[in-house]
Amino acid sequence: MITLRQLRYFETLARTKHFGMAADQCAVTQPALSMQIKELERELGIALVERRGNTVAITTAGQDIASRAEAILNQVRELSEYAHQHQGVLTGPLRLGIIPSIAPYLLPAILTEVARHYPALDLQIRETQTGALVEELVRGDLDAALLALPIPQPQVETMALFDDRFLIAVQSKAAKGWTGGDLRARMERERLLLLEEGHCLRDQALQFCHIANMQARKALGAASLTTIMQMVAAGHGITLLPELCAQTEVDRQRVALIEFPEDAPMRKVGLAWRRSSTRKGDFTALGGLIRAIKQPDGEMDRG
Repeated sequence: MITLRQLRYFETLARTKHFGMAADQCAVTQPALSMQIKELERELGIALVERRGNTVAITTAGQDIASRAEAILNQVRELSEYAHQHQGVLTGPLRLGIIPSIAPYLLPAILTEVARHYPALDLQIRETQTGALVEELVRGDLDAALLALPIPQPQVETMALFDDRFLIAVQSKAAKGWTGGDLRARMERERLLLLEEGHCLRDQALQFCHIANMQARKALGAASLTTIMQMVAAGHGITLLPELCAQTEVDRQRVALIEFPEDAPMRKVGLAWRRSSTRKGDFTALGGLIRAIKQPDGEMDRG
């Protein structure tokens, strides 16, 4: 008999095309994963993979089976989600993805409020870049994601939570030179320090500044805002910093924050989930909790 375990193992192998990676993602040994896939091939009576050491090629029939397996696994997840709705709002496990430019600054407060208002919720956190989060969300590996909007993915529904304006971070010694004048024009003359490729914060900064020159393209591609702020403090450039991150990342004696006089650029932070999910009530309640954290005087939406 074909099992959900076999389908999950094969769908993961078809996606990664690597036995070792598939075994890691399924949290099993490589021989155990290989044995289950061979059992699936015997049950179906067709070859699903061409084995080439650790790497594999998926047969034509295997590609079709992988698509069908993904659809079946998604339906099973939706069935589980439907059952959760009858246990009350925000109960049981919920896998939440968060981008790195939000997680350290908002997650501690989220966990505190979840423990206080929804003690039956098992919130499981995954922190990574936007592209990976959206892929995992659509695939069903995550239930929801907290990230910057918009998300150009038709299978994803979103809920805007709050606006996070950008500030210009400069070395304190150079702050006087930023008073008055066109801030955007001044920024174009500076070395803009950015996160590495793949971070949405990098794309948002470049989009706002309309910078395409080689100076910006060759600028430091850091893995964290902490590294960038240390570089700014040392006088090696400037950066656009979300206000959400400022309290944690800025040493006020070494770094000055410059506010835009009007029409400040900002990012819109929101919650995303699969349109097919039956847990919209959970996501609405979680979004209300996050809004209340950002706006303490507001009333929390309990779903």
